[in-house]
Amino acid sequence: MWQELRQELRPKGVEVVTVALDVGGEQAAGPWIDQAKPEHPSLIDETHILDELLGVVNVPTGVWVDEEGMIVRPPEPAFPGRAVIAELGLPEGAPERIVEMLTEAAKMNVDPKRYAAAVRDWAEHGAESRFALRPDEVVSRSRPNSPEVSRAAASFELGQALHRAGHAEDAVRWFREAHRLQPDNWTYKRQAWEFVDPILQGPSEQYEGDWLTDVRAIGAENYYPRTDI
Repeated sequence: MWQELRQELRPKGVEVVTVALDVGGEQAAGPWIDQAKPEHPSLIDETHILDELLGVVNVPTGVWVDEEGMIVRPPEPAFPGRAVIAELGLPEGAPERIVEMLTEAAKMNVDPKRYAAAVRDWAEHGAESRFALRPDEVVSRSRPNSPEVSRAAASFELGQALHRAGHAEDAVRWFREAHRLQPDNWTYKRQAWEFVDPILQGPSEQYEGDWLTDVRAIGAENYYPRTDI
């Protein structure tokens, strides 16, 4: 998806950098990157530093940075032209849980064509684009961290450290604490769930929630916040 848009807009000076958030690093994220055969920079954030610095709470999330290195749109849901999961349909013979997950994904509130059009407008008009925000607007949209969010970040970081050190069972306690403190942070949830069930992120003894149950609890239409694009 991003590669198609990048090929179109690269002559106008737009560069796309994709970042996979995965404690598993190259071993976990590398095969997905290799399969996509990207021509743009494709990085792996093993420590979820983007979560910490920019407030990323779900994927896909996009951040616009201009040629001066200034953020002109803070993190927001980013679908560059197509919502691939929603377009997959229900594969014949798929496990029931996969069918249920794809059914919920199809209900999610995304508008890929509108987002791609906004990126094209920015590529064409630069700072004059109505989608490029002033610094004060960017700041006003940035959410200050509450004590709970800060503690959630610390808990998640401790969980990561324990997992990387080979103490996966000890890490669970801190991942659970991060989920409790910031329940709307899907990057925290999905990372922990993937350690137990990489594909389905289903129910487990380690965690109270799972992807399908939690999505249904909030309503799939609320999984991504609405944007003003």
